[in-house]
Amino acid sequence: MFKSLVEYFRGPVGAVAGLVSAILGWSAGFGGACALLVTDEPLRRPAIGGASYGERMASWDDVRRIALALPETSESASRELCSWRVREKGFVWERPLRPADIRALGDDAPTGPILGARVEHVGAKEALLADDPDVFFTTPHFDGYPAILVRLDRIAIEDLKEVIVEAWLARAPKRLAHAYLDTSH
Repeated sequence: MFKSLVEYFRGPVGAVAGLVSAILGWSAGFGGACALLVTDEPLRRPAIGGASYGERMASWDDVRRIALALPETSESASRELCSWRVREKGFVWERPLRPADIRALGDDAPTGPILGARVEHVGAKEALLADDPDVFFTTPHFDGYPAILVRLDRIAIEDLKEVIVEAWLARAPKRLAHAYLDTSH
């Protein structure tokens, strides 16, 4: 599926990570740059739901590009997983399923990349779950918590942008969010 994967840079090669980050326009996180995925996957129709025929499914590169375009956003890596923050408040993150999640989901457990995203409140989460259960899901770990899980390989890029911007708005300080909304419309 992937032609190459730029591994996380650590320790003595941290300077290389900074240089690569600067050249490619990445934001280096704590402990190094997050992985860059380069895909050779063709445009395809999702099995169920998601993007329309011919639309490219979202990738981690799309998440990074959209998130880092938002004001005062930074990228960091912890346990080799990327997350994006606005003024130190996380709003989207890589969220692979844990063994307890897989047990809870059973045969419905997705196998592709998963994005965690904050939502404004649990009501917004329930609306997304009802709107497109083939893209959005949750696990018992997130019960009662305003966050949604997104099957990255089933969401169209425009929908992903909406999820990321809404997550950013839910976590950004009010003045920063209002300033963004005033300039983006």
